[in-house]
Amino acid sequence: VQLVESGGGLVQAGGSLRLSCAASGRTFSNYAMGWFRQAPGKEREFVAGISWSGGSIYYADSVKGRFTISRDNAKNTVYLQMNSLKPEDTAVYYCAAKHGLLVRPNPNYWGQGTQVTVSS
Repeated sequence: VQLVESGGGLVQAGGSLRLSCAASGRTFSNYAMGWFRQAPGKEREFVAGISWSGGSIYYADSVKGRFTISRDNAKNTVYLQMNSLKPEDTAVYYCAAKHGLLVRPNPNYWGQGTQVTVSS
């Protein structure tokens, strides 16, 4: 599975961004998908995950109520809508895929990452 993220950028605190991740190479609907992020000097952390059907969705506590993950299996794409962004959301955001119900632990595939910078 090849994953390509897009939609990152610079936004002011309180603003919104929508990240997209386009998948190719395998049957997208067989894979759980998710988003992770890595801030400078910190370890990569889980942000949000969605099962192959979209029936199971889960978030890190730090983004609950602000971020929404969704997927469109017809377009082989997963999205992350980020609202009420905070400076601490600044990170490189990675799309990930794993065959099965849950994207973690240890996703099988990673995208190259997209930078999100939130200014105060």
